[in-house]
Amino acid sequence: MSRANPSQDSGSELDPEVELDPVFKNQIDNLYRLTVYWRWSVIGLLWLTVGTYSLWELRYPISLVQEYFTWAAVKYGLVFQPLPAFGLCLCVGMMTGTLCWQSRNLIWGLPNKERQQLIAKVCQIRKQGSSHPLWKWVVR
Repeated sequence: MSRANPSQDSGSELDPEVELDPVFKNQIDNLYRLTVYWRWSVIGLLWLTVGTYSLWELRYPISLVQEYFTWAAVKYGLVFQPLPAFGLCLCVGMMTGTLCWQSRNLIWGLPNKERQQLIAKVCQIRKQGSSHPLWKWVVR
C-alpha cells in the first residue's frame, strides 16, 4: 500500500519502499522462513497424531464411502462420530489455511502489517541478544 504523501508519515511505520540494511533484511527473511517451517511442523505433527487417530476411527465410514458413495454414508461418518470428524476437520483446516497463507505471500508478497510484525520481532530478538531462544536461527 503506498501513501499519497510520504511527508505525512508519522514515522511509526516503515514504508516498504524504504531500503533496509541487507543484514537486517536477511534476518527478517530468516524469521519468516522459520515461521513457515514451524507452521508446517505443527501441521505434520497434527497429521501424525490427531489425523492418524481420526482416520483410524473413521475407517468403517470411509470404507462405506469407498464402496457406495452416498451423502448418507458421509453424514454417518461425520455426524455420528464427532470427535474423529473434528480432528480430521482440524487437520484439513490448518493445512488449507497455511497453504492459502503461504500462497498469498508467494504471489503478492507479505502484507505491510505482517512485514511490520516481522521487523518488530527481529528488533526485539536483536535487543534481547543471545539469551533469546530464536537468536541462533534468526541472527546467525
